[in-house]
Amino acid sequence: MLTPPIIETGLARADVELLRRIEAGIPLFADLSHADVLLWVRGAEPGLAVVWAQARPAPVAPVFTDELVGTTQSKKEEPAVLQTLARGRSTRVFNSRGESHAPTAQEVYPVRSPRSGVIAALSVEAHLLEYERMRKKSPVFRKALERIQEMLLHGQLASARTLSRLGEHDGLLVVDSKGEIQYISGIAENLYRKLGHTGSLLSIPLADLDGRPTLAEEAIAAGRCLEREARQEELVWIRRAVPILAEPGLARAGQPERFAGALVIIQDVTEERQRELALRIKTAMIKEIHHRVKNNLQTIAALLRLQARRSENPEVARLLQDSVARILSVAVVHEFLSHDEDAIINIREVCARIVSEVTHGILDPEKQLTIELEGENVYLPAQQATSIALVVNELLQNSVKHGYPTKSEGRITIRLAETPQQLTITIRDDGVGLPPGMAAETDGNLGLQIIRTLVRDDLRGEFTLTSTNGSGVTARVIVPRLPARQRVASGR
Repeated sequence: MLTPPIIETGLARADVELLRRIEAGIPLFADLSHADVLLWVRGAEPGLAVVWAQARPAPVAPVFTDELVGTTQSKKEEPAVLQTLARGRSTRVFNSRGESHAPTAQEVYPVRSPRSGVIAALSVEAHLLEYERMRKKSPVFRKALERIQEMLLHGQLASARTLSRLGEHDGLLVVDSKGEIQYISGIAENLYRKLGHTGSLLSIPLADLDGRPTLAEEAIAAGRCLEREARQEELVWIRRAVPILAEPGLARAGQPERFAGALVIIQDVTEERQRELALRIKTAMIKEIHHRVKNNLQTIAALLRLQARRSENPEVARLLQDSVARILSVAVVHEFLSHDEDAIINIREVCARIVSEVTHGILDPEKQLTIELEGENVYLPAQQATSIALVVNELLQNSVKHGYPTKSEGRITIRLAETPQQLTITIRDDGVGLPPGMAAETDGNLGLQIIRTLVRDDLRGEFTLTSTNGSGVTARVIVPRLPARQRVASGR
């Protein structure tokens, strides 16, 4: 349901408050009546009406698919509404309405204020087929719906704003003031059959089925609509209870309101809750797997580090240390996945962790090298994040190891920038630059070969390496972003 922020009505504050209370109950009534419900007020000029509030029925297809709140209609377009506003009498017409011009039944009721008379009109419009179906329902249900409609017109259904919308598979019951079932829909009967109640349930106290106090009893005692989810043996139901006034609109000073009973709505959410539980279990298992993978990778890295320390060959020790750094960069991604339910990784946080690993792992404490991370948070699927972690690790290590052989201080900057189409990662240092004669596109060590392979084959991106002699190296990785539907389809 939509409501405009301001519609100039010229009504007194008390009348506007009445309209707000009516507005709060419109969605429930739309669902129960299987009809579009619109609340109209007079327009700024004679002969015009403005839609104040609108609600479409959730269980069935609506008559109007457009948002009508705030629109103005003339007598030619809405004769029944303008007639009711002018004469203060209910009006019923049969039309062909909506985008499909399907046959509809429109009933319009005046909204009266105790001090101002007719201030609005409530239009209830349903497809003709639904209208006829409702007419053939049990007289008990139709009487309950009539009283709920009267409560709505008097602003006595405002507590319905706390209720969730109804579904097409919800069961309905009407109980009287003694709590005995006077009407039960076929869907509700089938729900109770699942609990072993196979006989007729009419005239049976609802407490014999649900236990005491029932939600209907609580709603009547509180004088307001209530909703609660509870387990019924192996089933999980959401119950909604709407207390029904015996005499809507009448308020006796100093006397409590009298209730004729209550309407009870039952929704079976067992399968939905089972799916949610299965998803939570699956998520917990996946997170535990990522946690164990991270631990295993860290164990492997520790073993390789120990082996590097014992190696008498400096070249072997260096290669082992490089492998340790690569393994730990992958472990960082799995660590994030072990804490987050979504397979979407914050690349900035990954880069921050890699900076920390490099700073504490290979940075020469005798050199004043500063590593800075710039840019906003960027989120990518886990598969892309793993490759980017490896790429950033290799580029950062290259800058630290090869950029400052003769310099004692320097600055390395990692910058993240994204557009809806791509992510750009730039790593710039102010070191000695590339070796003379090096072909940036083809030459280089194993780390650069890994970078080119990951960027080209896995990330489907571009990698460039540029240098001005003596003024550092700039590495740039451009990664295209997948369209949203591709990310969903691929699990990314």
